[in-house]
Amino acid sequence: MRLRNIPGARDVIAGHEAVIKNEKEQKGHWEEVFGNDHPVRVEIGMGKGRFLMTMALEHPEINYIGIERYSSVLLRALERMDAMEEPPSNIRFVCMDAAEIEEVFEPGEVDRIYLNFSDPWPKARHARRRLTSAVYWERYDHILKQDGVVEFKTDNKELFEFSLEQVQEAGWELKAHTFDLHHNEDLNRGNIMTEYEAKFSAKGNPICKLIAERKR
Repeated sequence: MRLRNIPGARDVIAGHEAVIKNEKEQKGHWEEVFGNDHPVRVEIGMGKGRFLMTMALEHPEINYIGIERYSSVLLRALERMDAMEEPPSNIRFVCMDAAEIEEVFEPGEVDRIYLNFSDPWPKARHARRRLTSAVYWERYDHILKQDGVVEFKTDNKELFEFSLEQVQEAGWELKAHTFDLHHNEDLNRGNIMTEYEAKFSAKGNPICKLIAERKR
C-alpha cells in the first residue's frame, strides 16, 4: 500500500533542491535544468526511487527524472537520496499527475520512459487511467523522440496482457516482451530491480516486461 499522508511531506519536498516545483515552466528547457544536453529519461510512478537512483549512478551520461504523484512516496525517495554518501547529480524529481505529462515536456524532449509496477486500476471503468492504456501511449508518443521507447514491468499478468493489446491498438511497435523476465537471458541482462520487483520475485511471482518503440 502506498504511503500518502505523512505530515510535513510537502514542506520537505518544497525545500529540496532535487525537486522541480514549477515543472510546467520547464517545458522545452530541461537542458537548462540539468546544465547539459544529455538524453532525458523519465520514470513514471518511481516509488521510493531504488531503480531510478541506481540507473543514475550507473549512467552519469544520462539525465533522469522521477515522476511520483504522492508526496509521501516521493519523500521516501528523497530520504533515500539524502542518505547516500555521493548522491547522483543527474536526477530530478517531480510531484505531479502523469496525465499532465504533455504539459511538462516538448515533443522529442524525452529519450525513454520507464513504467515499473504501475497501479493496475483493476476495474474496467478505470482502464483509461492505466499508464499502459491507449490514452497514455498517445501521450508518450507526443513527448518521445523519433526512436524513443517505453519499458514496462509488472507482476500483474492481466495488466500485462492488456498492455500488449494497447501497444498494438496505439500503433506502436512491440520490440520485445516476456512473461518471465528473470528467466529470459536477453531481457534480464543488466536488469535493475525496483523495491516491488524484489518483493514480488522473492515470493516466486514471475515478472513480465515489454519494450515498445513509438511509431515513426
